[in-house]
Amino acid sequence: MKFIFTCILWLFFYSIPLSAQYYLRGEIKDEKGKFLPNVKISLFSKNNFRFSYTSGNSGSFGIPSTLEIDTILLTLPGYEVLKKAVNTRQYQSITMNMLASTASLMKNNLRSKTKKLLAEQYSLFSTNGESYSNLVENDFIKTSIYPETGFGLNIDRASYSNIRRFLNNGVTVPVNAVRIEEMLNYFDYNLNRDKNITKVNEFCVKNYLSTCPWDNNSSLLFLTINAPKLNLDTIPPCNLVFLIDVSGSMDKPNRLPLLQSAFKMLVDNLRDIDLVTIVIYGGGVAKVLDATSGSEKVAIKNVIDSLSASGDTPGQAAIQTAYASVAKTFIPGGNNRVILATDGDFNVGVNSEKALEDLITGYMQSGIYLTCLGVGMGNYKDSKLETLAKKGRGNFAYIDNLAEAQKVLVSEFTKTLYSVANDASINIEFNSKNISEYRLIGFDNKKSAIIDNNSELEGGEVGSGHNMIAIFELKDLPNSKEKINIGEATLQFKTTDSSKKLIIQNFNLANNIQAFDTISNTLKFATAVSMFGSLLKQSKYANGYDFETIYRIALPTVLPNEYAKQEFLRLLFTAEKIYNPKRKRHNKKQEGFR
Repeated sequence: MKFIFTCILWLFFYSIPLSAQYYLRGEIKDEKGKFLPNVKISLFSKNNFRFSYTSGNSGSFGIPSTLEIDTILLTLPGYEVLKKAVNTRQYQSITMNMLASTASLMKNNLRSKTKKLLAEQYSLFSTNGESYSNLVENDFIKTSIYPETGFGLNIDRASYSNIRRFLNNGVTVPVNAVRIEEMLNYFDYNLNRDKNITKVNEFCVKNYLSTCPWDNNSSLLFLTINAPKLNLDTIPPCNLVFLIDVSGSMDKPNRLPLLQSAFKMLVDNLRDIDLVTIVIYGGGVAKVLDATSGSEKVAIKNVIDSLSASGDTPGQAAIQTAYASVAKTFIPGGNNRVILATDGDFNVGVNSEKALEDLITGYMQSGIYLTCLGVGMGNYKDSKLETLAKKGRGNFAYIDNLAEAQKVLVSEFTKTLYSVANDASINIEFNSKNISEYRLIGFDNKKSAIIDNNSELEGGEVGSGHNMIAIFELKDLPNSKEKINIGEATLQFKTTDSSKKLIIQNFNLANNIQAFDTISNTLKFATAVSMFGSLLKQSKYANGYDFETIYRIALPTVLPNEYAKQEFLRLLFTAEKIYNPKRKRHNKKQEGFR
């Protein structure tokens, strides 16, 4: 008996300390030496990797171990899984390698790219209070030297409604807030689809040519692009996380209350098979609604109505929580998406455009999309939300009033929330024998992307049934209907299903030039929108016309029941008063400019 008691004492004194004899400490970095937070860490000694820890904000960790030589397992979205033996008596400095697909996304990406074109140096532009990316307008390119160019497709349209907000408030628009491709994207042009296209994974691309209304030596090339359209009866289920900023900066009528109304509109469109989770951040991060069926509309709306604004803005932690929430209820083959609604003013955690880009890129391979809804004025951070949307494989809209909320989340519900193509871009090779120079209107690049020699063309996410127009200004195109070769277009994109199949379509550019006065009203209106953008961004190519000229082009193309286009006419008049306050007005009956 005494012997047994002695054995028990021996086991007590010698086995218990062994369970906490070692303490593994270390830090985790990427290949560039940047510390990696929120890395999931497991040890073999913890019941064969069944218990997990995470690295802190500084990338460091400390974990007790029962083994002197243990095995560590590290996982982080966008990085290679790392498993290695470690000496728990030694401090560990561990490097995780990015997946090749993630590394390519971390580069400065271009909206448009002319192959082998060398970059120049450009000056910065800043706007007090609000932040916008520094853009460099596309110049004329000599076709004989650089015949190939291209641009990414996307469905962003935030710039137009943001411009409207400035003009309606009676102030000039910051130059870098003007993105002409987003202004063009804002409108539904009702373009004719090719009836022969019936496949789900096919785009329709057509081109039209006309004389140029502001330069007799130029011509305009219009590319009309129709995305495939999902069958409403077979739309996959949604798994949505509403990520709502409720920080103190959102405590204004045109911010949180506007978003509450917008989200309730969206809830009305949900089906029983759809799921909604609500995460809020303001002074902290909280999940205020676990995944709930779209059939529980009253319960979801009650949570939305209960929100109030206060505190700081921990955007980094909020984004991480939202993505984790989507992953927890991930629907294979479904529409898994975070909808971030904020003024973009992140002031806790990472907050620079580059840091946010690094953060969101890690989630790119997760199959989760990101839609950004921007609101507010004065401290609105357009550049941050644009960065998040682009890197989060998603889209971006600015909501300045309830009508815009209705447009984005109800009228254009499927365009906003259902993707039919990823990484979509189009490449054009012009025939230098018939075109001496060309200029892509819009799709201007960030200065940082242009001066980075490693920058690559960035494809975009395209929503169901989306129509878009891109416009080139061409020099020295023969003004005749002879059968000449203008060039070729190649469109490529990846499917949104698990196969991520790359699809490539080729299109010939037809020589179908017409006088500008004889082209369709759709193309005339698109031209007016691009001219409006050029004036607002004070483009060096906006010579020879003014707001009144644009009004005269647009007016005959607008029907009385086309609200958005009627509003465009009113904005032209508003802009005229703001930019040319001393100019004498023509009589309404004489010119029609009212």
